[in-house]
Amino acid sequence: MKAEHLYNVAGQVALVTGAASGLGLAMAEVMAANGAHVTMLDVDGENLEKAVARLRQAGGSAESSVVDVADLERLRSAIDAVAAAHGRLDSVFANAGITGGPGHRSEAGRIENVSMALWQRVLEVNLTSVFVTMQASAVHMKRQQSGRIIVTASIAGIRSDPVAGYAYTATKAAVNNLVRQAAMELAPYNVLVNAIAPGPFYTNIAGGRLKREPEVVKTFEAMVPLGRLAQPDEIKGLALFLASPASSYVTGTVIPIDGGTTAQ
Repeated sequence: MKAEHLYNVAGQVALVTGAASGLGLAMAEVMAANGAHVTMLDVDGENLEKAVARLRQAGGSAESSVVDVADLERLRSAIDAVAAAHGRLDSVFANAGITGGPGHRSEAGRIENVSMALWQRVLEVNLTSVFVTMQASAVHMKRQQSGRIIVTASIAGIRSDPVAGYAYTATKAAVNNLVRQAAMELAPYNVLVNAIAPGPFYTNIAGGRLKREPEVVKTFEAMVPLGRLAQPDEIKGLALFLASPASSYVTGTVIPIDGGTTAQ
């Protein structure tokens, strides 16, 4: 089978949370560039509209919905609305997430100093909203007997990470097992559930520190065997693979994309 058939997502109805920038935008771009219709969700309405315009200018089919994923009823309604408008829901990228604050290398990130308000907010966004995204999507995918749910996890959920905050590592580890659990239930319905576990990428998480603080970049570069951070575009190949026929026998997996970091 030729690559254009293996990786064919043309005509798919796709949805991406946290799609206004970073990895979510890259996921939306690769799906739209390959013929999928993409609904982009994000709390940042201004940048979301710019992102949708960017996809459309490139010839893609895209629309937006301003949603704070911690507003669970609004999130559920947005997913239901996409399925109702298009008659199906093929690929959902549960990508939205926030930082958990500094890791324990920093005084502020040590266990006794972790803010419970931040802990609760990270759980809402990084874990509960991911579950609700999966739950709402599964209703439609079970009915149509097909679908792909792709969750953005993190290598911080696979192993300890002194640079990542407690809430972040805890939620990303929990997400990994959510993926495995849902994959087992949904397999008989031909719904595949997988996670992408990125290492250090240049994104806006943590207020975009990796874009503006060279010392932070050096810390991360020293952890990566390839010796560099990844650009958001480098997520596109794996995202397309998991949404396409090429991954038809892949479910319940957590796939690192980390420059070799977890291989150490």
